[in-house]
Amino acid sequence: MSTSPNPESHEALRTLVTALQELHRAAGRPSHRRVSDSIKDGPYPATVSHEGVRSTLKGLRTPRWETVESIVSFLAGSCRPPRDPDTEVARFLPLWRAVKEGDTGVLMSAREFVLAQSWGDDGGSWTPEMLAGVMINPFNAVELDPALTLQHEPLISEDEWVKVNLRVIDEFGAEFFLYALLRILKGEYVGEERGSPYGYQSPGQEMDEDTAREAFDFTCEQILRRLRAEPNLLARSIKAFHCDDSLDEEEREEVLRAESDPSLMREVMTLSPESWPEVSEEAHWLVFTYLAKEGRTVGRPGLPPEQRFLITWRIPEPPED
Repeated sequence: MSTSPNPESHEALRTLVTALQELHRAAGRPSHRRVSDSIKDGPYPATVSHEGVRSTLKGLRTPRWETVESIVSFLAGSCRPPRDPDTEVARFLPLWRAVKEGDTGVLMSAREFVLAQSWGDDGGSWTPEMLAGVMINPFNAVELDPALTLQHEPLISEDEWVKVNLRVIDEFGAEFFLYALLRILKGEYVGEERGSPYGYQSPGQEMDEDTAREAFDFTCEQILRRLRAEPNLLARSIKAFHCDDSLDEEEREEVLRAESDPSLMREVMTLSPESWPEVSEEAHWLVFTYLAKEGRTVGRPGLPPEQRFLITWRIPEPPED
């Protein structure tokens, strides 16, 4: 049975109704009776009378969740362009919970957070989980291991970080806090996709000229070291490259174009550690591509190259005896 909102939930109900009315408008403002009849004939969790549709869209009372879910699912599919019903239902659930539960209703549970595999809204709006993610990130309070972070000055003290996150735990729960911290430590932090890293090296961040030269020299040294120790490494890497289903099509096409040049392939196939300085840049690039799946900067300036740069080999290095 529907209930009237108490004073504390009035603002939350207004937010829910505003979102419902926006969705109704985007669907072309279908009549209440049409919405009701369509829900009755479709695969929705509950039937809703045309009066129920009207009272829900006008915010005359707090609806049951099944009512909101049914209306939102129908309206989402009626929008032009259509909106994904599951995505819209997920967006409306915290709005409805806020009406029933107050501020804590808008927060994801730890289980919801794990299943979502993200920090929230993809549309650019800040969610409570994103704000919590910024506060939880230990980069703001400590200098992390150089393999994980760029050199930086902490923004707050460790004591302040502890106090802030005690509040996070109080609001979100310890389980949410721990899952969020693990996500951050794996590099999935708030801002990462927008190229604004909170301490970690952004995969798309461009190297400066000195770093690029240092990375190139280090990679050359490691390639020559492996070629000397593993005489058949290049042939095995070429085969592994062409069997790699995860390759980007653009990268694959670029290599195929290079392989159509007989003189370039002759350079590559006759290459040895001794002839390395004499071969062309194109041959160097092709050998790099065959041998290394990825090269990344993972440490701050000033560290030894083996701590600054990480090479992911196409053929893993054999274990040491």
